[in-house]
Amino acid sequence: QVQLVQSGGGSVQPGEYLRLSCVASGFDFGTYVMNWFRQPPGQELELVARITGSSVIEYNLDSVKGRFAISRDNLQRTLYLRMYNLQLEDAAVYYCNARPGGVDVWGNGSLVTVST
Repeated sequence: QVQLVQSGGGSVQPGEYLRLSCVASGFDFGTYVMNWFRQPPGQELELVARITGSSVIEYNLDSVKGRFAISRDNLQRTLYLRMYNLQLEDAAVYYCNARPGGVDVWGNGSLVTVST
């Protein structure tokens, strides 16, 4: 069964750190691009960053460049998103995503709350 299981997230204050994890199963993880998306409250889903199987990285949002770090461990079949210096505007539900065989697979979502 193709599955992405997320962990991490939580409630922090501005300037703090969180790490999200996403464990994959049911497909050849190391060969696929992995993505992190987020959906802020009342807003549309947006791509945060993506990483190829060989760890070529692209950050889609200028606001996270220099603060967020996407990475992967192909042996552990795990995708990470390290989020440093979190800001109020980073509050969202974060989802990992892959498209094995052209079919979108989504993680279960991780709520990140940033408040003073």
